Amino acid sequence: MLKEYAAKHFLWKVSGKVAEITLNRPEKKNPLTFESYAELRDLFRNLVYEKEIKVVILTGAEGNFCSGGDVHEIIGPLTRMSMPEILDFTRMTGDLVKAMRACPQPVISAVEGVCAGAGAILAMASDFRYGTPSCKTAFLFTRVGLAGCDMGACSILPRIIGQGRAAELLYTGRTMTAEEGFQWGFYNALLEGDELIIKARQMAEQLATGPTFAHAMTKKMLHQEWSMSIDEAIEAEAEAQAICMQTQDFRRAYEAFAAKQKPLFKGD
Repeated sequence: MLKEYAAKHFLWKVSGKVAEITLNRPEKKNPLTFESYAELRDLFRNLVYEKEIKVVILTGAEGNFCSGGDVHEIIGPLTRMSMPEILDFTRMTGDLVKAMRACPQPVISAVEGVCAGAGAILAMASDFRYGTPSCKTAFLFTRVGLAGCDMGACSILPRIIGQGRAAELLYTGRTMTAEEGFQWGFYNALLEGDELIIKARQMAEQLATGPTFAHAMTKKMLHQEWSMSIDEAIEAEAEAQAICMQTQDFRRAYEAFAAKQKPLFKGD
């Protein structure tokens, strides 16, 4: 069970139905390594089979979210790798985003300080994003001679903030200010100091005590319908909602409404 999981490359704790991942290399603004990429990928993959954890919060230690791939532990070694080795790495990083999108639990990113490169991708791949007024988000791949198309950025980012804005950020690698991120819809809200993690936990608790089977279905449809026509999406949603109408949570909600009480959802 993941409640007892002992993480090696980040902090992991579970409180009730909510899990928190804290990237924990504060001396370098919490960069990722080959090992932490792989462990995060495997953890999110395993969340598909975890029944007790309903929501995941992703954050960084000591005032920063994530500075991206570690320069000396990832970028340096990549310059000495063969093409097959490099492709193994880029596929692994993409698999992390796939795993985040495929797990049934909503993922909430609480972003403070630096949110750059792969860190910006982790925030982008989350279902909710909360930031601080001073956080700095940059998809800075072009600054190291790479394309902006990394880990699904050219597909996901335009859907969040629009094609033109995404193109500017991905071509230039410039920093998106917190206010831009909020106005463009990247951040759901901007909060000061301790209010950031408080808000993330409040939202997590709200989701975790709701109809979690239905939340998982909403997440699945939000992801899958990107590649559907409108007619296909309407049919997929008809089928998804019919499945939800077979759950006990749906019955509980009706019975609570009839009794003028608040429903107690159990996710079944």
